[in-house]
Amino acid sequence: MTMNRLLIVLTLLMWPLFGHATAEPGYTVVSRLGEIEIRQYEPYAVAEVLIDAPADEAGNAGFRVLAAYIFGKNKGERKLEMTAPVTQTPEPVKLEMTAPVTQTAAAGGFRVQFVLPKGVSAGSAPQPIDTRVQLRDVPATKVAVIRYTGFWSDANYNEHLSELESALTAAGLKASGPPVYSRYDPPWTLWFMRRNEIWLPLDPV
Repeated sequence: MTMNRLLIVLTLLMWPLFGHATAEPGYTVVSRLGEIEIRQYEPYAVAEVLIDAPADEAGNAGFRVLAAYIFGKNKGERKLEMTAPVTQTPEPVKLEMTAPVTQTAAAGGFRVQFVLPKGVSAGSAPQPIDTRVQLRDVPATKVAVIRYTGFWSDANYNEHLSELESALTAAGLKASGPPVYSRYDPPWTLWFMRRNEIWLPLDPV
């Protein structure tokens, strides 16, 4: 059995646990703007990989790399519990400063993350064998969140991102970073039962 086939089999075995009673980072809902939640997340750690591909390809490619890591492709062959969500955020291109500023940088790919189990830090997590996988501690974070169901389509994502941004503007709030696309369910979950979220980071004050 090839590695890709093995990963698919392992993913199929693990995914049922992923969407049902799966651990996720601890947070407190500090306020609401209608259906939108303002959440304060506790610190947590992630395993992440930068994928230079379009959005619809980056998620699947990143998932395969990170799944291999948590299923034991690490120093010590330690297996980690699956957590939720799997997040994806655009990575901007870093350009040298020039004058005048007349162009907009295109996206430099997408950063796909698995949240590591509670109590695991970047320092205590098993070290990846795949050098593309990076471990990072995420500090306490305040985010505005819109939750929705439906297909993992650009149209569905853009519609809800626009709704989230409009609600923040109306409330006098401003995002402090790029949107984070968070998926909580396996791909075969019926579209109307899926939990999808978009997070926009806010200033901590």
